Amino acid sequence: MPKIQHYVLFPNHDNGMRLYKELKKLGVRATIAPTPRAASKCCGISLLIEEKDIDTIQACIDEHGIEILKIAAIERDINPKRDRYC
Repeated sequence: MPKIQHYVLFPNHDNGMRLYKELKKLGVRATIAPTPRAASKCCGISLLIEEKDIDTIQACIDEHGIEILKIAAIERDINPKRDRYC
């Protein structure tokens, strides 16, 4: 069964950093990550979040007026042979 990861996507890095700081204040776990190309070709920053926190994160976004593109669910793509040349 494939593992699904959830990312918050942004139009620019300022909004990503604002949301990251607000989530840290709330004690919600989020990791700054490169935006998966399967999700968007826009801003290079996204926040990797847990599915159980989506409602809390959406409430924080609404409360602080932070602009996002979407919250995307992406199948985890782990290729153990990526960047291996020998």
